[in-house]
Amino acid sequence: MNYQVVVNDEEQYSIWPADTPPPDGWRAEGVAGDREECLRHIERVWTDMRPRSAR
Repeated sequence: MNYQVVVNDEEQYSIWPADTPPPDGWRAEGVAGDREECLRHIERVWTDMRPRSAR
């Protein structure tokens, strides 16, 4: 199964099935692949787990 990396307005990341539009409040971040690829990307870019509004 292929996934896409999604991000919300608080700059929190998740993965979502690539063949399904992201849920309301989330947008595709531009990276897609298998589950492990997407999770590795999130680990590299999401260095501060706090929501944007709490930073």
